Amino acid sequence: MTSHEQAPTPAEAEEQQNLDDIQDRLERAIDEANQRLEHYKKEIQSQKEYLWESRDEMDHIEKISQRESIQQAVSTGDNVLAQKQRFLKLQRTPYFGRFDFQRDGHSEPEPTYVGVHQFYDENSHRTLVYDWRAPIATLFYDYETGEARYQAPEGEVSGEITAKRQFRIRHRTIDMLIESSVNVVDDVLQEELSRSSDDGMKNIVATIQRDQNAIIRNEHAPALIIQGVAGSGKTSIALHRIAFLLYRFKDTLSSDDILIISPNRVFADYISNVLPELGEESVHEVGMDDLADELLDSQYRFQTFFEQTTALLEKDDDALKERLRYKASPEFLKQLDAYINEVEKSRFAAEDLWIARRLVPGWLLEETFRKHRKLGTKERVRQVTKEIEQKIGIQYNYDLMPNERRELQEKIQGMVKQSSLRETYKQFYTWLGQPELFTTASRGRLEYSDVFPLIYLKMRLEGIRSRYRNVKHLLVDEMQDYTPVQYAVIASLFKCNKTILGDANQSINPYSGSTAERIKGVMPEATRVTLTKSYRSSYEITLFAQAIAPNPELEAVKRHGEAPTVNGYRTRREEFDAIAATCTAFQASENNTLGILCRTQKQAKQVYEALAERIDGVRLVSETEGAFAMGVMVSTVHMAKGLEFDEVIVPDVSAKTYHRPMDQALLYVACTRAMHRLTLTHMGQPSEFLPILPIDETTSAAD
Repeated sequence: MTSHEQAPTPAEAEEQQNLDDIQDRLERAIDEANQRLEHYKKEIQSQKEYLWESRDEMDHIEKISQRESIQQAVSTGDNVLAQKQRFLKLQRTPYFGRFDFQRDGHSEPEPTYVGVHQFYDENSHRTLVYDWRAPIATLFYDYETGEARYQAPEGEVSGEITAKRQFRIRHRTIDMLIESSVNVVDDVLQEELSRSSDDGMKNIVATIQRDQNAIIRNEHAPALIIQGVAGSGKTSIALHRIAFLLYRFKDTLSSDDILIISPNRVFADYISNVLPELGEESVHEVGMDDLADELLDSQYRFQTFFEQTTALLEKDDDALKERLRYKASPEFLKQLDAYINEVEKSRFAAEDLWIARRLVPGWLLEETFRKHRKLGTKERVRQVTKEIEQKIGIQYNYDLMPNERRELQEKIQGMVKQSSLRETYKQFYTWLGQPELFTTASRGRLEYSDVFPLIYLKMRLEGIRSRYRNVKHLLVDEMQDYTPVQYAVIASLFKCNKTILGDANQSINPYSGSTAERIKGVMPEATRVTLTKSYRSSYEITLFAQAIAPNPELEAVKRHGEAPTVNGYRTRREEFDAIAATCTAFQASENNTLGILCRTQKQAKQVYEALAERIDGVRLVSETEGAFAMGVMVSTVHMAKGLEFDEVIVPDVSAKTYHRPMDQALLYVACTRAMHRLTLTHMGQPSEFLPILPIDETTSAAD
């Protein structure tokens, strides 16, 4: 660590000199970029003036040539501007790591610096900082000092790492310098984990671990399933993987080719800054509910996933649980496939027909109709009519008249047994012998558990046109919340490579969802990887959460902090006063984010209204309103999935509120959102899921 009170060590003096040199070169590069931008600005303006003044004297070809010249200058100027933006980012933190690598056959090691972006100095014609995604950067993440190798475009490069250093740099100041002989040392990781959160997810390029790096750089798996415990960084790793793939396949893959299916709008906002931080453009994002509405052409009203979760929490409905449990089973998908095959066989009653006194055999109609099963019914009938007309022309050497063509189409249409998509789906349960499994939600809407089975039925019987058919990589987060039928739709709709991530232990709906094994049942080509080390929460918070819902696979990073507190109160007013006091103390602290996580939206609204009367700066987040930001945020646990806060308060953790298996899962998810401080409050008897304090390693599965 550098210090103003002590003389710098030789290593610190060397690194300060290198930092100053790179910053000087960056300043020159920015100045040169500004000069080039000014040049292109003047050139474009000059060419535009010339085009305008000479427009009457130019022929069409000359005008086109001049416009193309202007466009070329604009494009070049945009590239220079993008380069300047990267230089400005590099000025803030030029690099975070260094290793000295002596290639086999070379007499001296060469220092290599690693940063978020590459910096190639045009004057010295040298790469002074390598992008963290470059092949050579794997040496920083994967190796200790000693023998090492990496895969370069020209083949494998072997050698020896003689030294490693890690830094935290702000502009021209080295705040931290650590000599490191292992892969990304624990001191740096601990220091990063102890810092306060931001208004969004942070990039982790300076602290990527070896197992994480292997996942990020996996470029061959057609579908990668990441099962990661709470706080393992799986979402961040998945986003860094996207950034790596965009770098690795920059000629064939762009941000427009990527789609993220995110659990809700708050989460989408939370992760939105990661890729731009890494030098990539933001990618397209869609929620599962919005995707469903689009695939159904907005023709069906249905319950949202959030509303389904709320119904489960507010009503202890055994029939609803049973419906959800069955529709989330692999057996349900098998039965739906069998029913679809039966419908397909019986929906077209082909028979011989005469048209223009010429015979069209039924077997030919049957064969032609089956060939186009991926088309919608109307388009399918038109296509069959077209092909039969062509065969009549070939076989009988006769061209149908317009009225005969209409008659042919009407007869083919008459052979189709048609009922509405919804009716066909409803009949599935009659076919199963369990008509009671189809029940509508409030206001006649489809239950959420029926939405994707309906889409799957539509895909199989009618086909679906989607604007996402050209997506080249799909990222699905919170994988545990989606059923096998949803994954069957995803597999059919997106033929591209996929990154699917989540944690089966964080499913807040125990009656519906998928494990990694179930997803592999639908996508057998998928590769499964696991992340078991939890980084987010302090060791004390992790032990507490583990006592609520033990996960023997979880390994807690030993970053010590305050023990969680559980406080009981005689009245609700006292409880709200205490929560307000905790919020006031937070607002005066160095922490940036506090989440008050409630069981239901109704409770969240009550807590928000009570706090709004007591303190300022409290925000309520719901399914449709609000975004992640610094300060005090009141939300349901469901809306907070995937987020993290410096501090978390879980109110009303009483035996009356948290008493079912679903409540146990909710409580675990709520506690694992906290990084540094966790407070739980209750009135009356506390929930049976709360552990007895104090907790030590002997009472937890965390070790």
